[in-house]
Amino acid sequence: MTGTVFKPAVGRPTPRAIRPVRSVARTKEARSRATGFAMALPPVVLIALFVGVPVALSIGFSFGMTGGLNATAAAIGQNVHNADGPITLEAYRHLFADPRFARDLMATIVVTATTTVATLAIAIGAAVLLRLRGGWLGALVAGLGVVPLFIPVVIASWAILTFYAGDGFVRSVFAQFGIDAPTLGFTVTGVVIASIWVNLPFALLMATSGMQAVPQALIDAARDAGASTLAVVRGVLVPMAGIPLVIAATFTAIGVLGQFTVPYFMGPNAPQQLGVAISNQFQSFNQPQQAAAIAVVVFVLASGIAAVYVWANFRSAKKEGRV
Repeated sequence: MTGTVFKPAVGRPTPRAIRPVRSVARTKEARSRATGFAMALPPVVLIALFVGVPVALSIGFSFGMTGGLNATAAAIGQNVHNADGPITLEAYRHLFADPRFARDLMATIVVTATTTVATLAIAIGAAVLLRLRGGWLGALVAGLGVVPLFIPVVIASWAILTFYAGDGFVRSVFAQFGIDAPTLGFTVTGVVIASIWVNLPFALLMATSGMQAVPQALIDAARDAGASTLAVVRGVLVPMAGIPLVIAATFTAIGVLGQFTVPYFMGPNAPQQLGVAISNQFQSFNQPQQAAAIAVVVFVLASGIAAVYVWANFRSAKKEGRV
């Protein structure tokens, strides 16, 4: 019909009305993102300046990049190798040719592996006791397991050293019965014992939280099927708490791998853990480039452990269909 004007339905926005609304929404979203980025930027910048830059300089220094901010350390240090080309591996060749480093590396790997396995075994045992039995015994074990969390590492290391030293409590008690007890102070075994003490609380908390999250119906179904307690632990509790246990294992391994205080107090003069060896190379021997090379070796080992953690999480997410 000629002259008829069609008006839009009341309450239905026109395309021209929708555009300003969308523009306002996009502006608010952009402002929100900018605000979040601005709030996260200061800590990121601080970490980059005070952690990232020194790490990059140290890695470059180990490969012979002795200019710029590394010039002072290169001028003061001994046995510093300058890179003729892009990089040089002379510091690493010098390091791996030293038999002391081979012993220190092997001692570090042994202490890390032994401590991780022992800590995880104790944590799983306590978590299983708390999950299946409970009662006053489980509460006592759980309470005692987290006590080291509230004791500084320095105090704990010194206390354990005096406890197992040649004139410490253990040997003094055994001497009353004419028994010559072994001296565990300043030994690799003493380092393992102290490392277990320091790392047990976190592993115990992770194992306990993981097993407490296992549904009771799964445990009851396994028992109804005739499974023993060991079968329930091996087939239900441990697999269902796999991710927390992997987290506990990887964090324990990485912590022991680079620890300094415990092996400094408890360890022997030789072999030493790599954390103490780095300090000796830098301070006692005035070889900062070799110290940086040892730090890179520790970083590579820690990256391998971290890769296991990432793989376990990715595998779990893939099974659950999240990736």
